[in-house]
Amino acid sequence: MELECYKIYDIAPEIRPGRRDREWMNAHPQRFPYRCLPLTMANSTGWEILCPFDIKLVWNGGPRKEDLALFSRERPDAVASFADSHFTRGIVTFHTGHLFRTQPGWGLIAMGAPNFVKDGIAPLTGLIETDWLPFPFTMNWQMTRPGEVTFEKGEPFCFIVPIEHHKIEGIEPERKALRSNPELMKDYHNWAQSRGKFNAKLESMDEEAIKAGWQRHYMRGQTQEGEKVT
Repeated sequence: MELECYKIYDIAPEIRPGRRDREWMNAHPQRFPYRCLPLTMANSTGWEILCPFDIKLVWNGGPRKEDLALFSRERPDAVASFADSHFTRGIVTFHTGHLFRTQPGWGLIAMGAPNFVKDGIAPLTGLIETDWLPFPFTMNWQMTRPGEVTFEKGEPFCFIVPIEHHKIEGIEPERKALRSNPELMKDYHNWAQSRGKFNAKLESMDEEAIKAGWQRHYMRGQTQEGEKVT
């Protein structure tokens, strides 16, 4: 699958692979959140579009376009071409500077970088049919309360993930009792017992368990029995 990123102008925001690190994850003792593989995988599964310069958003809580002010220390002259208050009511619209093209049936999810937390503002998510649209999309953020929010230069303001959305429309979730799949139920109970025993050892201050810190089967791509998952 190809993802073509056409710069509309000679200069456009940088696009780079998603990064696994997050400041809030680094701040935890022993970087504990990184033990959750789904978090770190989500962080880096896609591409970041980066702010070309710092931009400060100031919203007084009002519904008008004029109630949201945008400033930049570095490039005050370029603010208007990068961001505005198109939807009003404290919504900030960022321009990606690119026209994206995907293969037939594929589109792009545009959202905030996964697990990238900013106080006072929340990313809005869009699905774009980049297999045929001849124009670019924008990335929007909703201010959650009156106040100020700053995006620094090099900070991701958009995160894109290709998705074969036409096929998703044909998926019908089917709920089943776990006991209807004996093999899967056996694997689940093996995991639950192993996890319970390990946590009990941690609580009892077992030296080996404390040294290990956590079970690494998932991180290693192994079953509870140590078999490699292909």
